[in-house]
Amino acid sequence: MEQKFPLPPFSEETAKQKVQMAEDAWNTKDPEKVSMAYTIDSEWRNRDHFLKGRDKIVAFLTQKWEKELTYTLKKEYWAHTDNRIAVRFEYEYENETGDWYRAYGNEMWEFDVNGLMKKRYASINDIAITKGERKYI
Repeated sequence: MEQKFPLPPFSEETAKQKVQMAEDAWNTKDPEKVSMAYTIDSEWRNRDHFLKGRDKIVAFLTQKWEKELTYTLKKEYWAHTDNRIAVRFEYEYENETGDWYRAYGNEMWEFDVNGLMKKRYASINDIAITKGERKYI
């Protein structure tokens, strides 16, 4: 049985641990590693993409990070309940033509009893920035 500690029900401290763990994993840009935090049949909405399952998550993240270069993500705990966590985030990336962007968003996460994320709903907006406007160098 797969488990990803800390397990729900979450306290503020353990919810913040989950947020930091997610930030650390995503900043590796390793789709396989990131996918292991999700259930086999995890449901995602990422912008206008709807995914179901780890295999789809790996494929999506592989494609994402082929286009979003020099990627740096910061997540911030917003709120939690027993098995849900709300997060705000921003990340910066350079695309393949050298243009820079900052993405802002919110995520709603729902976890199973084993601490794996079974639902992830992300709303994200990008703005173009100059290299000099970067916050995360």
